Amino acid sequence: MNKFSVIVSIIFCAVASIAHAQETPAKQWEDPYATGFNKYSVRPIHTSDIMYKKTIIRAIDLREKQNLPLFSRNRELPRLIIDATLAGLITPYANDSLENGSKLSIDEFNALLIMPSDQPVYTPEDTLMMFQNEDYSYRTTSLGGDSFFPTDIYQMEIKEEWLFDKQRSRQYFDIDAITFYVPADHPSNIKGIQYAIASFSYKELCEKLFKDNPKAIWFNPQNEREHKNLADAFDLRLFSSYIIKVSNPKDSYLTDIYGGDQLKGLMASQWAAFELLEYEHNLWEF
Repeated sequence: MNKFSVIVSIIFCAVASIAHAQETPAKQWEDPYATGFNKYSVRPIHTSDIMYKKTIIRAIDLREKQNLPLFSRNRELPRLIIDATLAGLITPYANDSLENGSKLSIDEFNALLIMPSDQPVYTPEDTLMMFQNEDYSYRTTSLGGDSFFPTDIYQMEIKEEWLFDKQRSRQYFDIDAITFYVPADHPSNIKGIQYAIASFSYKELCEKLFKDNPKAIWFNPQNEREHKNLADAFDLRLFSSYIIKVSNPKDSYLTDIYGGDQLKGLMASQWAAFELLEYEHNLWEF
């Protein structure tokens, strides 16, 4: 083998090693904008057209009067999503990152719907050991036997991107994910804290659950002829919410930024909404 062939072989091996090193992290973390478009977006905008972007988390209480159309009897939004998940139509995720590694199995999803319990559960081994040893500490489980009803799950969060499209000269609220929670104040929640059940891709909900589904409606209490599909209702912002997080270096909630003070957190939420409105206004003003 001549020198030229040896040099070519060395260069080829070096390039292959670099390519492999660059490929490995890409498999560990999926960039939703890898193609230039957000793969979770219902109406994606190319990154080159995005002049300004903020990631926002909004909290929604489905018991609020303005949100009751999303929570109409037997057509509650949580009911539709739980039923579709158990039927295998949509995919549940452990968090709103929606990465492949955070997918939940049906068994894991079912377990999260079961009410926690502080009552001891005895196994046959426990019974035998208690007869033999009075001081025996039996094993317990944190799960009860009953599941939460869809009407029990009235707390949810929306993860969305606030975008300004310089091509169309307008702003968009682009929803990525919806997350449902067991409320902290629910009498059956012995944990006393709000905890997540699952997150869902909003795009998948629109395509596989909301589209052409007569049960997926925003109930119009003023005119039954004007019920709207849930996808249209979210597009039209027909819900009441408040901002609890705006993208920041520490990934902190607004309440945490102000030392856990709920009142200051609420004021910060209103101020964050005002700042977003003012930003768009100033673009047109100047």
